[in-house]
Amino acid sequence: MLTVHEIEIHPDEVDTYHGSFISRNRSQIFFSTHQKQHCIRSWIKENIRKKECKYYVENTAGEFSGKEICMCGYRKASHSEEAVKHEEFLETWDPKRHVSEEPTDAYGDITFTGSGQNVGKFVRVSSDTKPDTLYKLMRDHWGLNVPNLLISVTGGAKNFNMKPRLKNMFRRGLIKVARSTGAWIVTGGSHAGVMKHVGEAVRDYTMSSSSKDGKIVAIGIATWGIVHNRKCLVSSEGKFPAEYTLDEESQGRLSCLDTNHSHFILVDNGTHGKYGVEIALRGKLEKFICEQTLGSTDNGIKIPVVCVVLEGGPGTLDTIYSAMMNGTPCVVMEGSGRVADVIAQVANLPLSEITISHIQKQLKTYFAEDFKTFSDIKILEWTKKIQDIVRMQQLLTVFRLEKEDQNDVDVAIIKALLKASKSLDNQGKENWDHQLKLAVAWNRVDIAKSEIFTDDKQWKSIDLSDVMLAALLGDKPDFVKLFLENGVHLKEFLTEKRLLALYNNLPPTSLFLRRILKKQEEEKLYMKKPRTSSSWSIQLYHVSDVLCDLLGGIIKPLYPRPRNRSTHAVPIPHIRINLGSNDLESFQNSIPMDTKGSIVELLDPTRDLFIWAILENRKEIADIIWQLSQDCIATALAASKILKELAKEEDTDLSEDMGALAEQYEKQAIGVFTECHQRDELRAQKLLTRESGAWGNMTCLRLAVEANNKNFVAQGGVQTLLTQIWWGELAVDTRMWKVLLCMFLFPLIYTGLITFRRDGEIKKRNPQRDIMGSNDSVALSSTDKKLRSRSRGLSEENLKPLTRLTGFYSSPAVIFYWNVLSYFGFLWLFAYVLMIDFQVTPSWKELLLYIWLFTLVCEEIRQFFHDPDGFGFRRKAVIYFSDPWNQFDVVSICIFIAGLACRLTPTAFYEGRIILALDFNIWCLHLMAIFTVNKNLGPKIIIVKRMMKDIFFFLFLLVVWVVAYGVANQAILVHNEERLEWIFRGAVYEPYLTIFGHIPEKIDHKDFDISRCTVAGTDPLKPKCPVLSDNNQPAFPHWVTIIFLCIYLLFANILLLNLLIAMFNYTFQDVQDNTDKIWKFQRYGLIVEYHSQPPFPPPLIIFSHLHLLIERIFCKPKTRKQFKEKLPENEETVLLSWETFMKENYLTDLRNELNQSTDNKIRDTSEKVGMMVDSLERDKERQCGIVEKRLAHLEEQALQSAKALNWIMNALKNKGYGCQDEVPLLLSSSKSIDTADMNSTEESEDGKPQYHLNARQLIYPASSVKRFPVPDEKVPWEVQFAAYSPTIYNSDSVSRANSENHKEAHCLSFLTNLTTCIFRNPVGRTGLEGKGKLYWFGPNRALDPIITRWKRSSDDSVSKTGTKKVLEFIAIKCKEYDRWAFPGGVLQVGETLPKRLKQLLNTKLQEEVQSMLGAATKVYEGYVDDPRNTDNAWVETTAINIHFDDTKHSVLEYLNTMCLQDSNTGISVRWQAVDQKIPLYGNHKEILQKVAQIHNAHY
Repeated sequence: MLTVHEIEIHPDEVDTYHGSFISRNRSQIFFSTHQKQHCIRSWIKENIRKKECKYYVENTAGEFSGKEICMCGYRKASHSEEAVKHEEFLETWDPKRHVSEEPTDAYGDITFTGSGQNVGKFVRVSSDTKPDTLYKLMRDHWGLNVPNLLISVTGGAKNFNMKPRLKNMFRRGLIKVARSTGAWIVTGGSHAGVMKHVGEAVRDYTMSSSSKDGKIVAIGIATWGIVHNRKCLVSSEGKFPAEYTLDEESQGRLSCLDTNHSHFILVDNGTHGKYGVEIALRGKLEKFICEQTLGSTDNGIKIPVVCVVLEGGPGTLDTIYSAMMNGTPCVVMEGSGRVADVIAQVANLPLSEITISHIQKQLKTYFAEDFKTFSDIKILEWTKKIQDIVRMQQLLTVFRLEKEDQNDVDVAIIKALLKASKSLDNQGKENWDHQLKLAVAWNRVDIAKSEIFTDDKQWKSIDLSDVMLAALLGDKPDFVKLFLENGVHLKEFLTEKRLLALYNNLPPTSLFLRRILKKQEEEKLYMKKPRTSSSWSIQLYHVSDVLCDLLGGIIKPLYPRPRNRSTHAVPIPHIRINLGSNDLESFQNSIPMDTKGSIVELLDPTRDLFIWAILENRKEIADIIWQLSQDCIATALAASKILKELAKEEDTDLSEDMGALAEQYEKQAIGVFTECHQRDELRAQKLLTRESGAWGNMTCLRLAVEANNKNFVAQGGVQTLLTQIWWGELAVDTRMWKVLLCMFLFPLIYTGLITFRRDGEIKKRNPQRDIMGSNDSVALSSTDKKLRSRSRGLSEENLKPLTRLTGFYSSPAVIFYWNVLSYFGFLWLFAYVLMIDFQVTPSWKELLLYIWLFTLVCEEIRQFFHDPDGFGFRRKAVIYFSDPWNQFDVVSICIFIAGLACRLTPTAFYEGRIILALDFNIWCLHLMAIFTVNKNLGPKIIIVKRMMKDIFFFLFLLVVWVVAYGVANQAILVHNEERLEWIFRGAVYEPYLTIFGHIPEKIDHKDFDISRCTVAGTDPLKPKCPVLSDNNQPAFPHWVTIIFLCIYLLFANILLLNLLIAMFNYTFQDVQDNTDKIWKFQRYGLIVEYHSQPPFPPPLIIFSHLHLLIERIFCKPKTRKQFKEKLPENEETVLLSWETFMKENYLTDLRNELNQSTDNKIRDTSEKVGMMVDSLERDKERQCGIVEKRLAHLEEQALQSAKALNWIMNALKNKGYGCQDEVPLLLSSSKSIDTADMNSTEESEDGKPQYHLNARQLIYPASSVKRFPVPDEKVPWEVQFAAYSPTIYNSDSVSRANSENHKEAHCLSFLTNLTTCIFRNPVGRTGLEGKGKLYWFGPNRALDPIITRWKRSSDDSVSKTGTKKVLEFIAIKCKEYDRWAFPGGVLQVGETLPKRLKQLLNTKLQEEVQSMLGAATKVYEGYVDDPRNTDNAWVETTAINIHFDDTKHSVLEYLNTMCLQDSNTGISVRWQAVDQKIPLYGNHKEILQKVAQIHNAHY
């Protein structure tokens, strides 16, 4: 289950949101350490209290006598002066009056000496603290997330030993269930007993896990008064942190806190040294937590709680009994000792065998040292509690090591919760829904498969919609896969509302969310008026806009904008980003929907869900959805493109993960396409060029190119298609010399020198035409038949002369060769004009050059505006200028025009020639683009381009060294040089030439000639002389310049040049290793260019341009050749089905390859060995356990035999037979231990308890009165029960101890004793005398009307389960009882209708129902097992059935309205379907079963 966090973004802050979301978000949400401490300090002082003794009364009991210790346990010195002043009064110490509450003085962070850097939280609280206050502290101030499960671990508080295997399984299972479900573990918090075992389990997990795995929440609830070294925790301002020392040697009767718990709640009642103070508050807190809901408060499920029991004593038994009576399931660990083993031994026995003597025997075995302290009353109470515990089998789970089906503790815990949930009431819904929500919240798909998704339930897609949405939001791919396999149909599930719900739950750190907000901010710039809307949510057209950007703007919008919305009228949000809720129905209903702009028909559920998963980086979910997609190749390639674009956002681990995932989808696309190409080359090529409607009418080939998927484009099937497109109608194996020859001598085309592709198809087809006609045509689909008939018609057309001529000259390869020859002609003419014929007055050759250039400019303009995909001017311009060669063309044309302008200007004639000469170099560089298509030259050109990038980085380092050396050298040699050109020459030019071996002469004194330089720097043609001495010789120390030069050459020539060589070598090796792949990818662009280019080369291309212009102006433009094809719907459906089949083959091969891998085999072998070892250990322990049981049984039989023989001997010795009561009872030897285990699940013969159960609950309802424990065997009055001493309780009488009228009290006591002799419960003992809360002694007459109707479906037909109709009855629930019941009750004097029924009906309807009672069917009359029954007062009811066949009856219509509205009387009312799983009050379930039998209805 997801927790809910909300991030609020003010509209004015959106402009900086996309750049600094995380940092600003942290500053808004997370306070600094000081602010946190101040916040929690002020809150705790206002809400959390402690308790202190304010009245000193010295304890004079034995060991405390004379030690000046108060009755509270603290010493006299620990009390205040005011508390000690009251000593002389010697008043009896009463904690209610003598203990007061004050603000707590112990809270903050806690660290443990020597336990590392782990920091926990602690607080000292009063025992009267409200549980909602503690829950608020843990959630809001300690920062704990809402738990998906509460695990309450109870048991022995003292250290005890467990079997190593049981200990390991307990620790491993507890941590596994806590980690997988996000549970809170609650213990006693001390460093002893079961708490210590839990702490060690947490410690082992923390040491072996990383920080990403999450922290286990272990909450210790301990008594403040028993904590050793607690003084270090006390500070009125809190301690952040408090350092606690674990000192077990000096703790004495106190206990130390466990170092491995993360949070501590220390409960204080003002006493010292008294254990168990925390039990009541812990129970209240656990009950409060389990009443909270996961998700929304309306439809969310409550937080489940489970009690795990290890070892334990009497207090543990009370805890188990109380928990199970409150409906909490318990898991008992057999083999841990004491109470846990006692319950485990009797858990599978029939209740008839769980007797007082049997429990006494178990106590002797497992409480051997303490058995003498057990009184008879205590043994009776234990027997009663254990019987009640075993009776609640739905809440009791015993984990046994020797059982093969219980290998893991975590599985046992979760199964116990699911088993308990079957008996819960879930707002009238079926229990499987509740269980499934729990399994999803815990992320335990293994439990869902084994316990929920069985053959008992037929699943519908609508049943799993909510949990499917929760699994998607919670990133639980295993559940997504499970739901898809068990009934979820994406077309039914993924509605527009749910898709919007997914996008509106993006986390604040989502890269896609940042893109959306950035997009909205860009649109804000176009707004003329400020937007003030405070309600905003992500709409699908927002998603579509960002997707278009991510996919390079090459696709049409997947979700178009609504027609009634302005393009830029999107309000900037006051955003509420909800990160979690299992039930999103309320959120979905709040999403604004456009009535006119509905896009339901445009939704593709598989594609849309896949896009969401990719944008959220949900790898596993995306892979599951991809496996369901039909257009899988296009989907994988689009995902690769999206992920690569998102990975560019920032350099983080998330970006690396997205990059790796993009490569994975490219591999999957390659795998599926390879499988398709191997099976059918023609169909595979159609997959590449088919327009994909799901992806904006883009083709797979275009998506691969946009995603820069070189590996995919380099595949053989793709290259085969590109080669066919390149050669057009010509055969792909045509020689280049033949093409060149036919280009100039076109009649050779008809001589057979050139082979056309269709000619080859005819030759291949003719020998097999008869065979195909008779056999193959049967196997061909209708689509293939159309394709073959179409190609046959085209082949016949290919024989025409004109078709051959147009097919040859329209081939991209031929167009390319013409353009190459034309370009060489252009360069030759350009060079000729520059070198030979560049006159003041242009010659005809120069004019031809300018005309030629004009045709080239026209072609560039055509390419710029050529937009077959309909991208629009802006997007087309971006695509055009993204090509470096287009940039080269534009630059070269602009420079040529500039040179031409200068050339035509008489004053700048020579400058124009220079510009044109420089421009000639740029035109020559364009040859590299032309020869990219060549397989040998293409990779080399790519290497040159890469090396040019490397050299720019190298030049930066080189300039640093050149300038550093040049400036220093110039400063040493020349004094105050002011001529800029000579400064540049000395500081940059000469140091640069030095690298290539040109050593300047002035570097030393040798060969210095003063005539070669100017002393004053007046001669502009000579350099300035170096600093001179008196004899006109250089004065600088030449050794300095020489050393400086050597160092410079060392770094520049050796280090930097070798670095450049190494960089070139790396680039060369990198490109060389991928030469073929890179060349094949680059080849695509050239093929696209010449595929759409007119057939005439420049300058003749001008005729093609004129034709296009005329056609554009006067005629309807024709569709030009493109790399895509729109297939008919039927043909596309068949093709996609075939692609899906190929994908399944690919996935099957991939799984087989993975299973055959060495790593997988090793892992499987390891798992099998581990399972074998566990099985052997389990069998060994089981055999040892059986032997021990048999030996114990044999030993007890021997003891009983010895006693019997001793009795016989004494009887014979005394010449008589002893009293029969003294005869020792021999254990039955007819039933062995194994047999008892086999029949352990048997109940009584009729499967029902023999005596009343509710009437013997130890605590009388709605009171604190405790019944005397009455085991099952002592219920009948006929059985002697000498120890029976029940309490007398009358709720409407005044206690004798507080009564002022003693005479009245004495009279009342006499009447009570008299009535107890007259009235006696007909079923047996209840453990309580008097009349309790009933009205009278003896039978209290009740009336239980069962109002029923047939359950009807939406079409008003009667619902059926199997072959039987389904009944519904009116059920009510009161606040004081947690079970549903009939609207009946005990009748007082003069009443004819029960009080509860009157509360539901008005006066008129009461009279109508009263008249119907006579004709109603009597279902049952007799004793009711009511919890209010006593030995002297009980309930006897008459149950009658009022059935309505007519849905229009006035009483029925009124009850229907009552069920729809909230009752102000504290009674819940609803129509409940009749089912045996419904938890009902008393014996109402048996009565309801009889009603179902009467109507022959389902039960």
